[in-house]
Amino acid sequence: MPPKKAAAQRESPIPVIPDNTSFSPESFERELKSLADKAKDETWGRAARREVTAYGRVIILLALAAASANASVAALSPVYGAIPAGLWHSVLVASALFTGWSSNLHLRRLMPPSRPLAGFLPLLAAYVPAVQFFLSSGAFSVSTWVGPRWGPVVVEALTLFPLLAATSACVATELESATGVDEVVRLPRWIGDALPGIGSWSVFRLAESMTAVAETAPSSAPVAVQWLFTRVASQLAITAAYCTVAPFSRLWLYAVPALLHALALNSHLAGSPWALSATNRALRSDGWVVLDRRESITGYVSVVENLSQGFRMLRCDHSLLGGEWTRFPANPVAEPIYGVFVMLEAVRLIDVPGKVANDADASCLVVGLGIGTAPAAFVAHGIDTTVVEIDPAVHDFASRYFHLPANHTAVIEDAVSYTDRLVAEQTAEGEFDYIIHDVFTGGAEPISLFTLEFLQNLHALLKPSGVIAINYAGDFGLTPIKAVMLTIRTVFPACRVFREHQREAGDKGPDFANVVIFCTKQGERDDDITFRAPRKADLLNSETRKHFLVPKFEVVDADFRSTEEVRVVRRNDTEQLAESHAESALGHWAVMRRVVPVKVWELW
Repeated sequence: MPPKKAAAQRESPIPVIPDNTSFSPESFERELKSLADKAKDETWGRAARREVTAYGRVIILLALAAASANASVAALSPVYGAIPAGLWHSVLVASALFTGWSSNLHLRRLMPPSRPLAGFLPLLAAYVPAVQFFLSSGAFSVSTWVGPRWGPVVVEALTLFPLLAATSACVATELESATGVDEVVRLPRWIGDALPGIGSWSVFRLAESMTAVAETAPSSAPVAVQWLFTRVASQLAITAAYCTVAPFSRLWLYAVPALLHALALNSHLAGSPWALSATNRALRSDGWVVLDRRESITGYVSVVENLSQGFRMLRCDHSLLGGEWTRFPANPVAEPIYGVFVMLEAVRLIDVPGKVANDADASCLVVGLGIGTAPAAFVAHGIDTTVVEIDPAVHDFASRYFHLPANHTAVIEDAVSYTDRLVAEQTAEGEFDYIIHDVFTGGAEPISLFTLEFLQNLHALLKPSGVIAINYAGDFGLTPIKAVMLTIRTVFPACRVFREHQREAGDKGPDFANVVIFCTKQGERDDDITFRAPRKADLLNSETRKHFLVPKFEVVDADFRSTEEVRVVRRNDTEQLAESHAESALGHWAVMRRVVPVKVWELW
C-alpha cells in the first residue's frame, strides 16, 4: 500500500510556472477579474441580441396581425358593406388577441417540440382568403343565411380569429423569451405582469391605424405595387410576410392549395384577368357581366352590366352609384335607370327672384359624381359645370363606361378641403347658380359632408339667387335623416323635401328611401320654393325625365318619425349621426339585395 501511494504522489501533475512569468497574488486577482469581465460582457451581449431579436419579432408579428385585421374587414365590405363588416370587428379582434395571449402556455404544451406554434402562422394566413371566399359566395354563402349583422362575425370567427389568436400566443412566447425584465426593473408584480400585455396592445393599435391609412397604393405607383394593395393580394402578401418570421416548416406545403386557389380560382382577386374571367363565367348564366373593376380610395369600384335587360351600373362596395340604359341611344344624354338622379336636375325649374335667365350664363357645382347623370344634363343645357369627386376611379369609369361628357371641370379632391379653399379665396358673394350635393350615402355617407360647417361653405358659394339640391338616403324611422334635415334647415331656412317613391299604404317595415332636399339661399319659408312647368328642352328627349324631373312625393316634418331629440351635426360633434349608421346601413344592405341579385354582390 505505501509504495502505491508514493507512486500516485509521484504521478500527480505539478503546475509549472515559466521562468519569465512573475506570479503573485495580485496578478492572479487581476487575471480572474479580467476573465470575469469578459464573461460578463459576453453574457450581456448575447442577452441584448436575444432581447432585440425577440422584441423585433414581436413588433413584426403585431404589425402583421394588425394588417390581417384591416385586410379581413376590407375583404368583407363588398359583400356586406363597410359599416356592417366592421360592426363587431373590433370586439372579435380584441377577443382573439386576449384568447391567444392568455392560452399561450396551453398551446405550447400541445405543440410538439419539432413544430412550434409559430410554424403554423403562414398556413393559417394562407387559408384566410380561400375560406372567406367559400363562406361569402355560392352554396356556402353566410350572407344569405345569416344576414349582414352576424355574417361578418361568422366569417371572421372561422378565418381571422384563429390567425390572430395564434399570433398573439406567439407574441406572448417571444416576450417570455426576452428575459431580464423583472431582474432589471424593480416594479410591483401586478405592474410587471401587465406591462407586456399593455405594450403589445398599444403596438397593435398603432400598427392597425398605420396599416389602415396605407391600405390603398398611390395612383402614381407601378401597377404591380397597386395590385399588392388590393384586398386578396394584400392577404397573400401578409402570408408571405408571416413566412419571414415563422420557422421554416414542412407545414407550409399544405398552404399551396390555398395559394393556388387565390391565384387561379378566387374571383375576388382584383387586377387578375383570369379572376375576372372566372367571375364573368359565373355571372353570364344569369345575364350579368363585369366590364371593369378597381380597388380605390372609397372601396371596391366596378362596372356591371345586365346583358338581357340592357343596362349598366356603377358599384362601390355594397352600394350603387348610378346606372343607365344601354339599349336606348344617348340623344343627347343617356337614359338613367334611377329617377332620383333626374330629380336633382329640378333645381333649374325653381323660380327665384333674380335667377339667371340663360343656361349659357349659369354655373353649377356638383359634389359627388356617381356615373354623372346630373352633370351630363347640365353640360347638355350649356351650363358651366364643375364636378368635385374624391375618387379618381369613379371619375375614370364614369368617363369611359357611361356618358359623362368631357367638357366639364373635374376636381379630384376631397370636397371639404376644396370648398374651404374656395370660400377663403372668393372675393364676391357666391360663384354658382346651382349646387348639387350627391355623395355616397346609404348609411355610409361621409359625415363631414353633412356638417354645419360644410353646408355653410356651400351657402357661401351659392349666388343670392342660387338653388341647392341635396340627395340623402336613409330610414325615416331612424335618427340620422332627422339630424341631417335639422342641420340643412339651420343653414337654408327655406327647403322642400321629396322622396323618390311613395311609401306603400300599410307598409309597417323599415322606410328606407332616397330623398332630395331643395333649398334656396334667399327664401325664408318653404312655400317660397315653387317649380315652373318643364319645357320640351328641359326633358332632353328623355322618357325618364318626363316621369321624374318634376318631384311628386313631398315629405313633411311628421314623416321623420324618430322620437330622439336631435342636434345640429358639427365637425366636432358627429356622434349622434354616427351612432345610428349601423341600423341605416343594415337597411340599405337589404334594399341593395332586392335591387341587384345576390350573386352579383357576392362574386364582386
